[in-house]
Amino acid sequence: MTTQRATASPTRPGNYFISNYPPYSFWGPEALTHARAALGSAGRPDTPLGLYVHVPFCRKRCHFCYFKVYTGANAPEIQDYVDGLIAELELHARLAYAQGRRPSFVYFGGGTPSYLSEGQLRALTDGLQRLWPWDRAEEVTFECEPGTLSATKLAAIREMGVTRLSLGVESFSDKLLEANNRAHHSADILAAYERARQAGFPQINIDLIAGMLGETDDNWRESVARTVELAPDSVTIYQMEVPHNTTIAKDLRQAGGTDTPVADWDTKRRWVSEGFAALEAAGYHVGSAYTAVRDPARTKFVYRDRLWQGADLAGIGVASFSHVSGVHFQNLHDLPRWREAVSAGELPLHRALKPSPEELMIRELILQMKRGRVSDAYFREKFAVDVRARFAAEGLLEPGAGDVRLTRDGLLQVDSLLPSFFLPHHRTDRLV
Repeated sequence: MTTQRATASPTRPGNYFISNYPPYSFWGPEALTHARAALGSAGRPDTPLGLYVHVPFCRKRCHFCYFKVYTGANAPEIQDYVDGLIAELELHARLAYAQGRRPSFVYFGGGTPSYLSEGQLRALTDGLQRLWPWDRAEEVTFECEPGTLSATKLAAIREMGVTRLSLGVESFSDKLLEANNRAHHSADILAAYERARQAGFPQINIDLIAGMLGETDDNWRESVARTVELAPDSVTIYQMEVPHNTTIAKDLRQAGGTDTPVADWDTKRRWVSEGFAALEAAGYHVGSAYTAVRDPARTKFVYRDRLWQGADLAGIGVASFSHVSGVHFQNLHDLPRWREAVSAGELPLHRALKPSPEELMIRELILQMKRGRVSDAYFREKFAVDVRARFAAEGLLEPGAGDVRLTRDGLLQVDSLLPSFFLPHHRTDRLV
C-alpha cells in the first residue's frame, strides 16, 4: 500500500481514532428493529462471541476522557449498577442468539473497573458467571487505574479468571499526570505493577499516551525508558486526540479558541516511533499501530483480533456497544434511563445500524489495516472480493496480488488514512 505522509498539523478538537464502520453518526433508533431481530435469531455457531462489561465509575475525570464515566459515586449507587449489569446479562442469556454459546473473550472496560470494591467485584463476577461462564474463554481483560489496586483487590481480580491486566499508566511524570487530571501518581504505578506480578497475571499490559498536556521530548523518553525497565508483557501507545466532549475541548469552546495545547500530529507520531524503536531494541515486536509485545507466540490481543474479524460482541452497561450477526447497536447512554429500562425487563437499546455486505467488508478491511498487514486470501475467502482490485481504481491501493502492507510511517498515521476507504457518503468530519 502506498501512503502519502501527512503534513504536520495541529491537534484540533474532533475525533481521530477509528473504532468502527460505518461511523456512529449514521446509527439511529430507526434501525433497532434490525438489532432486535439479530438478538432474536439463532447465533452463528462458527462465529466467536465476546462479552464487554462497561464500568463507568472513576475517581476523577481525565481532561482528555471522552467515555461515559461518573465520578463521586457512592457504594449503594455502585452496587445498584452491579445489580443492573447482572440483570441486563440475564436478559441477553434468554435470547436466541446466546443459546448454546459461551464467551470466547471477555473485556471489562470503563471508566475504571478497578474502582469497584472487592465485594462488588466478587458479586459482579458471581452473577455474570452464573449466566455466561467464561471458564473456556481464551482471554479475559480487565482495565485498571494504578491508584485503585491493593494486593487483596488484585487477588480478587485474578480469581475472576482475568488473563490480561491492563494498567492505565499513561505517563510516569507526576507533573503530567496532575496536569491531565489523572487520579494516580508514579509511585502508585510501581506499587501496582509489583503487586500484579506477585498475583501471577499471565499478561500485564501498560498503556501510554503520547502527547498528553505538557508532554516534552524528555518526559516522553523517560516514560518509555521506565516502561522498558518494568518489562511488561505488552505495551499499548495511543496518540492524544481531543474529541468534542472532552474537558479540553469544552474549555476551548468557552474561551472561543480552536488551537489545543496538545502537540501536533507530526510530533506525536515521532514520539510513538521513538517509543516503538526503544521497545524493539529491548526485544519487543510491534503488532499494530498501538501495540508491542515481548513474546508474540504467547502474548495475544484476542479481543482486538476477534472483533476486527467480525466476531459477535454483547456489550452490557450504560452506553456499551454491541455487534451481533452483522448488526451494530448501542445501549442508552444516560445512566438513569439505562437503569429504568433494565429494571423494567427491557433491553436498554439506544441506536443501531445494519451495514450492507460491502460495508461489513470495509469495516474489517480498515480495522485489520491497523495491524499493518491485510491478508488478500482472507478477503477473497470471506467476502469473495479482491481488495486490491476493489480499491486500486480509487488510487488507494497498488494493483497486483499479495497481502496489503503498510510501511511503518503509514502505520503511525493509519487512523488519518482509513477514512479514504469509506464509502463517499460516510466521509464526514463527525464520526461519533
